[in-house]
Amino acid sequence: MSLQKMIGRLFRQATITGILFMLIQTLCAQEKQLVIGQQPIYKVAKATGPITVDGKMDEAAWDKAQVVTFDHFFRTDKPVEKQKTKFRMLWDSTSLYLFYECEDTSLTVRETKPDARPYLDDCAEFFVVPVPDSIYMHFGFEVNLNLLPAAYDYIVLWKYYNDRTYFISGYNPSYKVEATYDGTINNDKDKDKGWKMEFQIPFAALSNFQIFNRPKPGARWAFQAVRQDRNLVDDRFRSTSTLFPIYDFRADVHQPAQFGLMEFAGD
Repeated sequence: MSLQKMIGRLFRQATITGILFMLIQTLCAQEKQLVIGQQPIYKVAKATGPITVDGKMDEAAWDKAQVVTFDHFFRTDKPVEKQKTKFRMLWDSTSLYLFYECEDTSLTVRETKPDARPYLDDCAEFFVVPVPDSIYMHFGFEVNLNLLPAAYDYIVLWKYYNDRTYFISGYNPSYKVEATYDGTINNDKDKDKGWKMEFQIPFAALSNFQIFNRPKPGARWAFQAVRQDRNLVDDRFRSTSTLFPIYDFRADVHQPAQFGLMEFAGD
């Protein structure tokens, strides 16, 4: 067999293999679509005492919180170090509390304007809707290490019109967020250790759903938690990791059919 024919045969085999691989991926993605009533559930422990929002997690109440990790990486079109993220939640009679604990060898934060693009930085994101179904609307919170001055909060209308998603940035809820970090910001020459971010989101901030804004034990809400990880100051590329998996990589992290559930535990 000539070298030219051999190369042609290998190319055809590689092409067929590639097509089959893509078909398998597509079928697996279709099989793994979350079904209402079958979403993974995060158990939100009830806080046993007051929580001070300071980015430190030094209250004993946090010892009761379920610890989960972001194991699903979404935007990795370049080789990237998949850095670890731990996530916790608590609740009390007034608020939902979130804590992100992120390993990070390069702290990168450029956005300083409100309702702009903190998602291009090292950033914590949280999407929630206070009902147990994957409806096509949710509240969003995105915060980098510049905190509230650079926070992006909004209401999402997923695939609202002509298959387009709309972000209502005029939603400006009142909530608290603080952070601590170990390293230097925007310095590519050293090696940092990481950052932590703590949120207090009052149930009143979700007042568009007033009938649901005071959950009771056993109540379930749909949500997704996300981390953006940008490692080079002058490179817009970043890796995105999520608590619940994203199967349709052609879309984005706001896919409501991929949200899991939180369940509010009792005392």
